[in-house]
Amino acid sequence: MYNENETQYAEELIVTHAPLVKRIAHHLMARLPESVQVDDLIQAGMIGLLEAAGKFESGHGATFETYAGIRIRGSMMDEVRKGDWVPRSVHRNARRIAEAIRKVEVRTGGDASDEDVAAELEMTLDEYFTCLKDSNAGKLFSLDELAENTEGSGHEFESSAVNDRPSEAVSVHAFKHALAGEIEGLPEREKLVLSLYYEEEMNLKEIGLILDVSESRVSQIHSQATMRLKSRMHEWVE
Repeated sequence: MYNENETQYAEELIVTHAPLVKRIAHHLMARLPESVQVDDLIQAGMIGLLEAAGKFESGHGATFETYAGIRIRGSMMDEVRKGDWVPRSVHRNARRIAEAIRKVEVRTGGDASDEDVAAELEMTLDEYFTCLKDSNAGKLFSLDELAENTEGSGHEFESSAVNDRPSEAVSVHAFKHALAGEIEGLPEREKLVLSLYYEEEMNLKEIGLILDVSESRVSQIHSQATMRLKSRMHEWVE
C-alpha cells in the first residue's frame, strides 16, 4: 500500500508539473540556435521531471518545483550537448572576448564597455555583437550551467551524498559565494537583466519591454554579462 501511494503521488507530481517543462524549454530556446528543436528539449525535460518525481524527498527545505526545475534544466542541457554543434571557432572567440574584457578592466580599473572590448579585439561593434551572440548560443558559460554543476545532480537534497564529499561541498559553496559577489559588482543594467531572466524567469521580449530596448539588445546585454563574469571568474572557470 505504501509503494502504491508513493507511485500515485509521483504520478500526480508529473501531471501537475508538466507545464513547467514547456515553460523552461521555451525559456532556454531564446538563447539557443535554430538547429535546436523545442520538442527535443521538452522530451529531455520530461525525463528530468520523471527522475525528479521518483527521487524527491520532502522535508529537505526545498519545494518539488524548485527541485524539479533543476533536474529538468540539467536534462535539457545534456540533450543540447549531445548535438555537439558548437564550432571550435565559437569556443575560441569566447575565450578571446573574456580575455579582452579582463585586460580592459585591469588596465582601466572600471567596467569594460562594448566599445572598449571591441577596440581591444580590433573588431567593429557589429562584429563584436555577432561573436557575443554565438558565444551565448554555445552556452560556454551561463548561470544555467552553474545551477547544473552545483545542484543539478540533486546532491543538496541528499545529505548523505554531500557528507561523502565534504571537500566538494566546500568548493561549490566557495564558488557560489564568489560568483554572487561578482554578480553584485556588474553594471546595473547587466545585473538587472540577469535578475529578470534567471530569478523572475522572464523571456527576452518581456525584459526588453521593461528596459525599452529590443530583444536582440537584451540578448547582447545578457551575453556581455556572462562574458564579464567569465572574465572575472577566470581562475574558477578555467
